[in-house]
Amino acid sequence: MKTRWRLNHGRGAAQVTWKKVESRRSWSSLSEGCYLLRSNVNDWSDAELWQAYMQSAETVEEAFRIQKSDLRLRPIWHQKQHRVEAHVLVCFLAYVLWKTLSAMCQSAGLGDEPRKVLEEIGRIQVVDVVMPTRSGTEIRRRYVQRPTEHQAILLHRLGLHVPTRLEMIEM
Repeated sequence: MKTRWRLNHGRGAAQVTWKKVESRRSWSSLSEGCYLLRSNVNDWSDAELWQAYMQSAETVEEAFRIQKSDLRLRPIWHQKQHRVEAHVLVCFLAYVLWKTLSAMCQSAGLGDEPRKVLEEIGRIQVVDVVMPTRSGTEIRRRYVQRPTEHQAILLHRLGLHVPTRLEMIEM
């Protein structure tokens, strides 16, 4: 059975043709819902290999979910190879930081989902204090808001501290 579609979008046309290969139908129906995993690891059991595969699949799905929601990253189509590589690096580093915070939360007894912790700590604000002088120049100081009691408990359990003041560096 051969199927042909013709698409026309105004600027040009595309034609797609495909056909079913009957000789592959029996294999397809027998293997439906089954996985075939190939590996170069010889000393793992079938169960260990399956667990590693499922964990890697979950990790990839979680990475995309995290990038779309928590990291507020959207698909970006770069035109130059070095920009693509830089974007992939930034996404990877953000994911590593996310997983690191997840591990910190887990070891602190806060569960393994850092979303709520990040939301709570993200409420800590930074304030710039600008003081004019008689000579006309300004003195600028950047201060970090004192954490609430709840935020202080979270930071303590994670082994983190928030500085009271940040130095501004001009570039």
